[in-house]
Amino acid sequence: MTYKEIQDLIKLINKSNVTELKLKDGDFEISIRTKKYHKTKASPILSPPQQIVSLPPSSGQSPSPPFSSPVPVPLPTESATDQASEAKEAQPIKEETANLLKIKSPIVGTFYRAPSPEKLPFVKVGDTVEAGQVVCIVEAMKLFNEIESEVAGKIVKVLVEEAQPVEYDQVLFLVDPS
Repeated sequence: MTYKEIQDLIKLINKSNVTELKLKDGDFEISIRTKKYHKTKASPILSPPQQIVSLPPSSGQSPSPPFSSPVPVPLPTESATDQASEAKEAQPIKEETANLLKIKSPIVGTFYRAPSPEKLPFVKVGDTVEAGQVVCIVEAMKLFNEIESEVAGKIVKVLVEEAQPVEYDQVLFLVDPS
């Protein structure tokens, strides 16, 4: 298992309700534990999740991650107040975007706004787009796929940063059809 795969696994577990995972494959063994929030009547105790990773000594199969012994590492958490404020902020955003059309990614890959770093972006906020017009590129497995708008209107917001990974059906742009 690569270091990147371990990071992805930790992120996935952190987003789920799983509190402990043990995985063993040959000489490789990993154990991940999270501590969830515990509330008492007196005061809340907030404990950040911890990860413990055990890896065998390098056997020449692949480069080992930058650690080789069990090391507890705190994982990022959100407090209840942060979650409540995000919920309050999301409500007005939903109302504002209700009349906007979405341009979504048809594939998983890396998002690029321009055909090359030296060139101008295909579109920017305020530009008018037509159906069938190229709005960005999503690179997947060394193939650069031009993404065309399926809607016509004015670009109101770009929701993805340059060179960021995007998922299938992820909203890339918001378009005002009027």
